[in-house]
Amino acid sequence: MTTEEYNDCVDQHADGLYRFALRLMDNRVLAEDLVQEAFTRLWEKREGVKASGARSYLFTTLYNASVDLLRSTRPQVDVEEVKTSVYQQPTFDIQERLNRGLALLPEVQRTVILLRDYEGYNYAEIGEIAHLSEAQVKVYIHRARQFLRNYLGDLEELIG
Repeated sequence: MTTEEYNDCVDQHADGLYRFALRLMDNRVLAEDLVQEAFTRLWEKREGVKASGARSYLFTTLYNASVDLLRSTRPQVDVEEVKTSVYQQPTFDIQERLNRGLALLPEVQRTVILLRDYEGYNYAEIGEIAHLSEAQVKVYIHRARQFLRNYLGDLEELIG
């Protein structure tokens, strides 16, 4: 990868990487750090990465760095307990409620749903990024969507 290709890569993928990192981390500073880390690693490995594969490399690198960070800093939470307490809180902003639901998902489900529905990756690409088989990706996406559907409940109630 040449310097020009690297700069083009930064221009093309920085926003998508940041959105993905922000949804994963729910913290602007950590998201910015993860994006910077992904681009730093790409620069260090630029001789071995083709420009056509840079997007996948960046998302994979960012995902792996976020997993490492989450495992070292995020306390384990019982989803059932949190889900019960959240259902008792009235929320009328659909986007806010969706963001809370995404935050409650297990790490792998949140990752695959963000890559599929927010970033537009196909199942095979998601599997490559998250180190999962295509079948596992489909299962995790199904479970995440099912949880979010139940979490959001009846939209008429939300809007109503």
